[in-house]
Amino acid sequence: MSDLSQIVKAYDVRGTVPDQWDERAAEALGAAFTHLLNTTGEPGDQVVVGHDMRATSPGLAAAFGAGVRAEGRSVVEIGLASTDMLYYASGALGLPGAMFTASHNPARYNGIKMCRAGARPIGQDSGLAEIRDRAQALLEKGEAAPTGEPTPPARQRDLRPEYAAHLRGLVDLAGIRPLKVVVDAGNGMGGHTVPSVLGDAVLPALPLEIVPLYFELDGTFPHHEANPLDPANLVDLQRAVVAHGADVGLAFDGDADRCFAVDERGEPVSPSAITALVAARELAKHPGATVIHGLITSRAVPEIIREHGGNPVVARVGHSFIKAEMARTNAVFGGEHSAHYYFRDFWFADTGMLAAMHLLAALGEQDRPLSELAAGYERYVASGEINSTVADQAGKVAQVRAAYPEAEVDTMDGLTLRFPDGAWFNLRASNTEPLLRLNVEAPTRDRMAALRDEVLERVRR
Repeated sequence: MSDLSQIVKAYDVRGTVPDQWDERAAEALGAAFTHLLNTTGEPGDQVVVGHDMRATSPGLAAAFGAGVRAEGRSVVEIGLASTDMLYYASGALGLPGAMFTASHNPARYNGIKMCRAGARPIGQDSGLAEIRDRAQALLEKGEAAPTGEPTPPARQRDLRPEYAAHLRGLVDLAGIRPLKVVVDAGNGMGGHTVPSVLGDAVLPALPLEIVPLYFELDGTFPHHEANPLDPANLVDLQRAVVAHGADVGLAFDGDADRCFAVDERGEPVSPSAITALVAARELAKHPGATVIHGLITSRAVPEIIREHGGNPVVARVGHSFIKAEMARTNAVFGGEHSAHYYFRDFWFADTGMLAAMHLLAALGEQDRPLSELAAGYERYVASGEINSTVADQAGKVAQVRAAYPEAEVDTMDGLTLRFPDGAWFNLRASNTEPLLRLNVEAPTRDRMAALRDEVLERVRR
């Protein structure tokens, strides 16, 4: 029997199949999710369900749907989808939803991202703990789900055309200069959505020549992991951009809700630079608006937001914190160092595709190469995230804090220390592994490297 406490995380469900969870657990989770909706007054009588290309996803999604129907709601099955397509469905149809994906995790994993109508997130503090406990109780009673009144059969619906049209309506790419774009889908859901949105699969062609890499849907990820946050997984894209003389390269993760970019030289463009660039574009349309940025994005981000007349607001790392802060402040946009980008025009949800479209629009509306365009948003030198295995996380963080009495201290999310010369670092513990995650930024490469090495020596000794 599944121990759901091992797979229900802070924001979603994630674990290996079938040893940590299986279709019986999925059915119980579907019933528990729907019970929560019914008892908390969520309107309507339907739930929308989508899934990625992993071999286990269709069966898990169908079992979840059976649990939903046993609790009296019918199911709208959108089939193969990116996570942001599921969010689109939830927002456009006004329905709660569930997306079956393990994002960038290896093939043996699968998971569920659940939301209320309007793509409002469900996390540990907003219903996920209750879903876990009720589903566990159903499993312990030997019931995958209670037997409810018969409900209408699941209804299938292809939302790709509407999803593509919605995004195209938010960013006009028809008038940009012609661009050659290499896209690495990593055998993930970008291979399903990019032809619809950026190609001509469902809508008229754009002035984009798409060079596809690994568009074949394959949940075994035969070429590389679908995790562009790891530099090793960008190598094929970088080579292809240079080989094809492309203007830009885009890499999507497994469920295509995150997007990374490389310039015409094959050099990565930092998510902080993309956050600042998109923020400037959104502020041009919405003067004075609030923009949310993650705690460990570059300090250039709030500087640029202010320079464009916006109000920068910092939030903790994690999509539930970002989305909550966006809703609270009615922010027009939000960005994180992990390449999650959130838009008010997309129900405050994250969509890598829309961020990619903003980047293409910014590049295509002027004549400079991407390296020059991005340089205006990259003012400081960052280390990227560095993980260290540590047994006593709290003890190490306390030791590091004591070593820098001159620094300004911020404990919003882990430990952030800021120095008079503009350098800073954040050290925070992983929620799921015995790791400390370090991010360092400084005005110069030498200062960044020195501070990085100094902190790592303290963490690892």
